Amino acid sequence: MAVIKLRQASIKDLKLVKYWDTKQHVIDCDPDDEWNWEVELKRDPKWREQLIAELNKEPIGFIQIIDPYMEETHYWKDVEPNKRAIDIWIGEEYNLNKGYGTTMMRLAIQRCFQNQVVDSILIDPLKSNVKAHKFYERLGFEFIEERKFDNTVCYVYELKRKKSTYHNVRYK
Repeated sequence: MAVIKLRQASIKDLKLVKYWDTKQHVIDCDPDDEWNWEVELKRDPKWREQLIAELNKEPIGFIQIIDPYMEETHYWKDVEPNKRAIDIWIGEEYNLNKGYGTTMMRLAIQRCFQNQVVDSILIDPLKSNVKAHKFYERLGFEFIEERKFDNTVCYVYELKRKKSTYHNVRYK
């Protein structure tokens, strides 16, 4: 049985996440971002969690959960408090389209809504990433707007607490 768990990312994951960053399907999801892994994996700000998803104890993906209101670069611009934003990707192509991303997102959603003050979750897939739009919509996210972040046009989606069934579910 496949079991996916999330663990805190650390500097020990540097080689792995840098390698994943070279994969075309990861670049296609986030073409403009430079993650500055050597620095960021050593930091632990209150507004962010960086997680490695493991399938039967083998790393398969990365999730970042931030508080967009508190995040220091103000990437999300003017956003209300009590929200979270998620970045997610699967590292290897052979792990795509197997349901792992869905499980990873459900775990991330559940993690966000464990905090009772969090009222919604934001995501920002590329406008061109139609597969991602459908993926997030299946999870209950609703389209809010088209927005340009830096030089990238994205669709902003939101999952409100009342719409989510994941905050009451326990995942392994």
